[in-house]
Amino acid sequence: MMPVRDVVIFPHMMTPFVVGRESSVRALEEALAGDRKIFLATQHDASVDEPRPDEIYQVGTVVNIVQSLKLPDGNIKVLVEGVERAKIVSVSDDEGFFRAVVRTVSYKVEPGPQLDALVGRVTSLFEQYVKLSQNVNYETMIAAVRVDDPGRLADTVGANLQLTIEEKQELLEIFDPIERLTRVAETLDIEIEKLNVDRTIQGRVKRQMEKAQKEYYLNEKIKAIQKELGRGEKSEYDELRKKIEAAGMSPEAKEKAISELKRLEGMPPMSAESTVSRNYLDWLLAVPWKKKTREIRDLNYAEKVLEEDHYGLEKIKERILEFLAVRRLVKHPKGSILCFVGPPGVGKTSLGMSIARATGRKFVRMSLGGVRDEAEIRGHRRTYIGALPGQIIQMMKKAGTRNPVFMLDEVDKMSVDFRGDPSAALLEVLDPEQNYMFVDHYLDVEYDLSEVFFICTANVLHTIPPALQDRMEVIRLSGYTELEKLEIAKRFLVRKQMQQTGLTKEQVQFTDEGLTTLIQYYTREAGVRNLEREIGNICRKVARAVVTGHRNGKPVSLPVVVTAELVPDFLGPLKFRELMAEKKNEIGAAVGLAWTEVGGQILTTEATIMEGKGKLTTTGKLGDVMQESAHAAMSYIRSRAQMLGLPKDFYRHLDIHVHVPEGAIPKDGPSAGITIATAICSALAGIPVRHDVAMTGEITLRGRVLPIGGLKEKLLAAHRHGIHEAILPRDNEKDLPDVPEAIRKDMRLHFVESMDEVLKVALEREIGSLPVAAGAQAETAAPHKEEKLH
Repeated sequence: MMPVRDVVIFPHMMTPFVVGRESSVRALEEALAGDRKIFLATQHDASVDEPRPDEIYQVGTVVNIVQSLKLPDGNIKVLVEGVERAKIVSVSDDEGFFRAVVRTVSYKVEPGPQLDALVGRVTSLFEQYVKLSQNVNYETMIAAVRVDDPGRLADTVGANLQLTIEEKQELLEIFDPIERLTRVAETLDIEIEKLNVDRTIQGRVKRQMEKAQKEYYLNEKIKAIQKELGRGEKSEYDELRKKIEAAGMSPEAKEKAISELKRLEGMPPMSAESTVSRNYLDWLLAVPWKKKTREIRDLNYAEKVLEEDHYGLEKIKERILEFLAVRRLVKHPKGSILCFVGPPGVGKTSLGMSIARATGRKFVRMSLGGVRDEAEIRGHRRTYIGALPGQIIQMMKKAGTRNPVFMLDEVDKMSVDFRGDPSAALLEVLDPEQNYMFVDHYLDVEYDLSEVFFICTANVLHTIPPALQDRMEVIRLSGYTELEKLEIAKRFLVRKQMQQTGLTKEQVQFTDEGLTTLIQYYTREAGVRNLEREIGNICRKVARAVVTGHRNGKPVSLPVVVTAELVPDFLGPLKFRELMAEKKNEIGAAVGLAWTEVGGQILTTEATIMEGKGKLTTTGKLGDVMQESAHAAMSYIRSRAQMLGLPKDFYRHLDIHVHVPEGAIPKDGPSAGITIATAICSALAGIPVRHDVAMTGEITLRGRVLPIGGLKEKLLAAHRHGIHEAILPRDNEKDLPDVPEAIRKDMRLHFVESMDEVLKVALEREIGSLPVAAGAQAETAAPHKEEKLH
């Protein structure tokens, strides 16, 4: 007997191996001297040189020694053929080698369909295995398994499977051919599954390797071409690294850029992740980190630019010049945040462009009208496909400098939905204490906005959240007077429209009277947009006449002088009636003043009385506050019935109807209080209200007149409609400096504290022709004492 290592010998298999151990050589020589038969059994541990009997498997194979060859180093190379498996009964090693008594077992197998099916299955599975495995010779193995004996088939297949020594030994120890064949079938199933998995993985790896080799080959070829063209061998990554070093980023941004560049270098150039990283680095480098525009701080030049671009707007110009003066005295002042609030067409957006020109800064504009997504301000995170920075960072990239004039247009028209509140995101942008570390979701690093000159524009303030209003310096732009509109038209609008239509001064000229007609009879606005549109309309008609040489069948003589008489010929009938609220004094009709988003407006209030039961009706789409003002006016009148010469119970037999025309337009606010009270008093007393007097003010139950807002716009509206006298609350006298001097000089203003004073001015004649009882005098005097106490 000879122990073997790292091999299991199966019956019917030819196996070569080398014998080197002294005891094994002796056993081999003894066998060669006899019948050339030897028993081979595998030892448990291949590292043991001299195994004991208990370290050898008990089942092995009796073999015939086919060939033996003694090698120069003393070892013997042998080729053996397995005969049959056997089990050790006893072992002795007295002669310097193992001699064993073994028992062989023979099984007779009965043929049948079940056996045939099992043999066929094993043969089929082994053919699959041979095809998948690259370690087995296909033709040899297929020839070997074409045998009828099931036991021999099992041994042949088992010997050629890629199994461990322990698994092969288990097969060898199964003496029953049917059981052995069944075990071989199960093992083949497992091995075929493993080979299929290996082949799939290998195919995938091969494809990736081929792709990587292809990319490497192409990249090397590109480098060779670039070298041939003389462009050097510097890689794209080296260029990016240089740009990062030169960009002047903050330490945090630089660290992130370098980290992203290292990641990019380790990625395949054509991968999707590589594109995302590259885009991110491009954005980091595109944003201005240190580049600044050199600011013009010459106040005289700034004043000249502002005067060239805009007429009027003295407060705005003064604020901008103050800002520039501070910039000259302070080296690192914080950025300013202004908010221009005013009706459309008064020049808010163009004023921002003028500020940029006056200061020598770049100008960028972002419209917030209709914006409802917080990501528009702060951007999307890079985890989203197609993510981009927000508009703030995009506009900074467009400006190319750290200190542009940044206009946020229509800040009052943002809305909110499930994607977030953009006005909340603006809180950080427009706060000088926070915006030096503004974080965009895409860049994900702090960016300094503190040197940006932010200018917001809005038509109204009430739609802007209070927290956002608190961060801005609000500057109101009121509507223009007729004189200001005339100057703006002469200085800017006519010249602009002539340039756009290709006309010259030799072809068309506008007279002051013609422009005044346009302003008075063809536009009703706080700004000048419609005025510019009408001037453009005339210019186009003149341009056609110049090209054709005639107009309305008559030859045209140049220059065409646009006079007041010629304007209707160009634009058709007058669009607005005479600038007078009412043409005569009427009972129960008072002229009030209102404020709207597009400037001031006059509002005629009508009151009529009829037989009834004391019901007060209000119509004209009035809001709750305005209806309450009507009830307060009515209560005041009832409390002063005797002074007005009315019976104490007059309201028991009369219904009063208050109506404000243009019923489709919603109206609200307390400032119509004295207008409603005057109209009702006029209707009850039968005294007409002066049509050339406008009024505004809130009324209390005691007849006090409280202050209102929008004084400048309201007086501009009155003046625009040809009314030169107005009744105003006494507390609004302090707001007069805001009203243009030309309006103050042209209008007679009455400042009042009580409703009694209003009636004295507003009615055609005083109420009081009837004697007032002493009780009534005392009754009217009491509230004044209360006022003094308050």
